Amino acid sequence: MKCSALGAVVLGILGWAALAAPACAADAVKPSPPSVAAAPAPPPAGTAPSLDKREIRAQLMPRRYTTLAAEIGAKVSRLPVAEGGRFNAGQVLVGFDCTLQQAQLNKAKAALDAADKTWSANKRLAELNSVGKVELDVSEAEVAKNRAEVASNQAVLSKCAATAPFAGRVAEQKVREQQYVQAGQALLEILDDSVLELEFIVPSKWLAWVTPGTRFEVAIDETGKTYPAKVQRMGARVDPVSQSIKISAAIDGRFSELVAGMSGRVLMAPPAGR
Repeated sequence: MKCSALGAVVLGILGWAALAAPACAADAVKPSPPSVAAAPAPPPAGTAPSLDKREIRAQLMPRRYTTLAAEIGAKVSRLPVAEGGRFNAGQVLVGFDCTLQQAQLNKAKAALDAADKTWSANKRLAELNSVGKVELDVSEAEVAKNRAEVASNQAVLSKCAATAPFAGRVAEQKVREQQYVQAGQALLEILDDSVLELEFIVPSKWLAWVTPGTRFEVAIDETGKTYPAKVQRMGARVDPVSQSIKISAAIDGRFSELVAGMSGRVLMAPPAGR
């Protein structure tokens, strides 16, 4: 109830002042505003897992890999190495039908032979003063022109076979036999798996003990086995934000079950006290 002045007088007359006092005291206490939940305290610094304690992942990569492309427009006549097959350095991987290019070379050679005979005849006539110097020079220039034409056609004909720049395997065939390709079109993806490399990121402070030649092991997911590896080279710079650096390593040995693209966990830890 409200403790108004009139109510206090009435209560005093009736002798109920003692009973009204608690009610007035209740009115005197005003309800407090709803409390606002305090914002949660930020987590203490250092609770996020550092790079030192995270799992370091690495992927197997070939030492060298490239995409062979056509250098001339022609029809693919043969693909002697199937996808996944092995090849040696210098082996023909793609053969083209170059009947037209061969015919053009033969034509250029015939023109060169005719020009050479004309020049030889003019040289003999020049000795007898029976031909002018200009005509002699023109016949000599014609020989040079046709010789250059032969060389040009020979260069084109040499592009009628795509050879392997290194030993390795065919990763992917992008064309099929009897398919016509344009100059610059991708033909094959090839890789050199003689040495499989690993790339992974480690804390930059590991530079104090990781150096080229450091040995460790890597657990490959696909095979469920661990393999020896050796650090080959360090990254050229440290990432200033994450304070990390890239390391390149290589599997130490040949293991037939390992294939480029597999991945695994690097089993490397700093020595005690670091």
